[in-house]
Amino acid sequence: MTREKAVRLLAGSLVGLSLLLAWLVSPRFLLIAAFVSLNLVQSAFTGFCPAEILFGRLGLE
Repeated sequence: MTREKAVRLLAGSLVGLSLLLAWLVSPRFLLIAAFVSLNLVQSAFTGFCPAEILFGRLGLE
């Protein structure tokens, strides 16, 4: 798996989990989805993605 695919998988999983938890537990879990969204937008403009750096350190290409 490439880093780019891993980042997409992580972002999609976090958003899905956030929506599920917001529906079942508390609307405050939507903050996770908001954080992921803001991180994806800033990553598009700056090229800096902490998740991609982490996956690189874990050995993904």
